[in-house]
Amino acid sequence: MSIAIREIDQEGLGAFIDFPYDLFKGHPHWVGELKRDTRHMLELSHPFWRHAERRLFMAYRGGQPAGRIAAIVNRAHNSFHGENCGFFGFFDCEDRQETADALFAAAAKYLKAQGMDSVRGPVNPSTNESCGMLLEGFDSDPMVMMPYNPPYYLDLTAGAGFAKAKDLFAFRVKPSHGFGERFEKIVARMNRHGAIKLELVDIKNLDKAIAEIKEIYNSAWDKNWGFVPMTDEEFNDLAAAMRPLLKPEYLYFARVEGQAAGFVMLLPNFNIPLKAVRGSLNPLNIVQFLWKMRFGMRSGRLLTLGVKKEFRNRGIEMLLIKQAFEAGSKMRWDFGEMSWTLEDNEQINRIIETIGGEVYKKYRLFEKKL
Repeated sequence: MSIAIREIDQEGLGAFIDFPYDLFKGHPHWVGELKRDTRHMLELSHPFWRHAERRLFMAYRGGQPAGRIAAIVNRAHNSFHGENCGFFGFFDCEDRQETADALFAAAAKYLKAQGMDSVRGPVNPSTNESCGMLLEGFDSDPMVMMPYNPPYYLDLTAGAGFAKAKDLFAFRVKPSHGFGERFEKIVARMNRHGAIKLELVDIKNLDKAIAEIKEIYNSAWDKNWGFVPMTDEEFNDLAAAMRPLLKPEYLYFARVEGQAAGFVMLLPNFNIPLKAVRGSLNPLNIVQFLWKMRFGMRSGRLLTLGVKKEFRNRGIEMLLIKQAFEAGSKMRWDFGEMSWTLEDNEQINRIIETIGGEVYKKYRLFEKKL
């Protein structure tokens, strides 16, 4: 049967969002976000689209949905990095090369018309959100805010002419592993004068904490590959989504003479309750969801860790990681995921390996010249 590609407008957004839930119905490891969150991300009212444009496409074979893709022009990225790079994201597809080729071709046609000379992805819709295609580690569920795809996606993407741009690492660590005597001595020596103070987030003064996180975040990742600073509006939108989930033990600041120098944020693995509801809360699954929220989350993710440039090489990163270990132990996590790191970020990768971290999942970003 021939493949038909249709551009999706606002009225068709529901079908675009629903597609992967139908494609992976019954899959043992795929976990989707709440559909309302995906809709919010794709609505043109989302602050990301104030500096970006997108076109959504779906493939139909024999009149039935067979795939989807978003073509994205992120003006903030191109301005920050001096590129004319377009992106693809929200890619899901049946296991047919002709379907994937048609989707990638539709995205490429739009991006080329916008003056882009290359395409990179998947990003959903940027590296500040979920990104990458699972490369290794297909035998377990994804951690919260991390993607999952079956292995054949890699073949479809390579078959469409894409090549590796960068790999991302996810490390599995056990809080019970501890730091080891040598590492503990290093941490103690680096803070022997007590100049660095660790403190829990003040939930009652969360607006101040959010402002400090934004300042650290945009400073700490400034030179990282693929990084784009978040606008105030984007950060506030993300903070609003996080606010109901945050507990003090999830967020710690490192302060030097009272100034916020770094932070670490943890999240329990909310994918465990999300998996039970398949994208939508309703009266039939709310009890199971709440039960798993209360008793089922025995793992979590070190979501982000950042230190301002002027405070690096003082051991603050190690102090924050040590604090994360202790917090995970208190929450009785069986294991934690530290993700993601760039494959060539040797400094942080070495630190994680030193404390017993092992790469157990890899993700790949692809690119192609237009």
